[in-house]
Amino acid sequence: QVQLVESGGGLVQAGGSLRLSCAASGRTFSRHAMGWFRQALGKEREFVAAISWRNGNTAYADSVKGRFTISRDNAKNTVYLQMNSLKPEDTAVYYCAAAITAQALAVIQIAQLYDYWGQGTQVTVSS
Repeated sequence: QVQLVESGGGLVQAGGSLRLSCAASGRTFSRHAMGWFRQALGKEREFVAAISWRNGNTAYADSVKGRFTISRDNAKNTVYLQMNSLKPEDTAVYYCAAAITAQALAVIQIAQLYDYWGQGTQVTVSS
């Protein structure tokens, strides 16, 4: 059992920055691949970024490459999403997810492969 709690969402102007945090508790955090997904109003949930539980391998959606950075601090059981140069189309509820995997280098981009999800945090970018 893993519990995920997101924080850091809010309202920002286009071009601004925001840093999301996801604190994990329960099952060993360091053995979980982590990811961020988002869902805009009236849209399907989409992949944003992911990171492996070893070596810090990462993957990003094309729409956020060069603007967003995912990172993790295993000592603090926390994963982060640094969002820069925000655009109105980034407006969505952002979800943190954890995947049980024995593959230390795995970067998981498929939502159906994640085992645990946070409650989501709202990010709104104004024009």
